[in-house]
Amino acid sequence: MDYNTKNYTEQGGDKTVIAGTLEIKEGATVTGLPSSFTPAENQAPSVAEDITSLVADFNALLSKLQTAGLMEAD
Repeated sequence: MDYNTKNYTEQGGDKTVIAGTLEIKEGATVTGLPSSFTPAENQAPSVAEDITSLVADFNALLSKLQTAGLMEAD
């Protein structure tokens, strides 16, 4: 009976192939991965009392998300 595994480490250990699902459980850590994540600037909770002010607060949030690279710019 032949058996082909989806996940394996090549001989020598220089390469591991994951063809199935890699699940990382809560509390686990991963080291060595490059990260380009930049958190967005804080947006204070809105205290708007009219639609015009609410739109301004919302647009400020969108701008901060775009600046952080979390949303494409127009």
